[in-house]
Amino acid sequence: MNPDRRRFLLSASVLVAGAVGTARASAPGPMRALKPMVPATPVAPVQTPTPPALVKPALFAQARAALERHPQIVNRHRMALVDFAAPSSELRLHIVNLLDGTTTSYLVAHGSGSDPDHSGWLERFSNAPGSNASCSGAFLTADPYVGKHGPSQRLQGLDPTNDNAMSRAIVLHGAWYAEPTLVGARGKLGRSQGCFAVGDSVRSQVMAQLGRGSLIYAAKLVV
Repeated sequence: MNPDRRRFLLSASVLVAGAVGTARASAPGPMRALKPMVPATPVAPVQTPTPPALVKPALFAQARAALERHPQIVNRHRMALVDFAAPSSELRLHIVNLLDGTTTSYLVAHGSGSDPDHSGWLERFSNAPGSNASCSGAFLTADPYVGKHGPSQRLQGLDPTNDNAMSRAIVLHGAWYAEPTLVGARGKLGRSQGCFAVGDSVRSQVMAQLGRGSLIYAAKLVV
């Protein structure tokens, strides 16, 4: 055989053998099952076990008990407390985030029937129609609406001490007489007809924080 032809045939055999070996090495083996992704275990929110600094422990405890007592309160992570033992010149409406304990506090007026001499202090509560007095207990924030005081929030009374709130039109609304300038000029706020009146300048903020389905708990605890 011609030497050149012999060298050509040997080279071709090497190339074919290499190609077969490469094909065998590249052939896919049996598929291994992938391990399913395990989602991270969600961390349950830790609710604030102790009252914020500005809130009386006894008032906070009563409000927490009301939150547990009334299942129709769907917002379980935030609540408002109104400390009517404080004068109207002090920040006594406290909105508490129960997840992290942050608190925002506001001025809030009480009803003229609760303070007939306009001393700035709430003297009594009343649930009676026509009393123009503030009432105590647990309230559920209901539908917002626009009325004579502008954007406002209806409130449903959940306790025997305030179950006439809806029929009495006891609501959360803004008012010029609940602005801090009144405290500077007169040492106290004006009075409502029993409603929770906050300053016009913060009304939108308060309503946005509470929304529908939140608790407002009002009381006068002397401790």
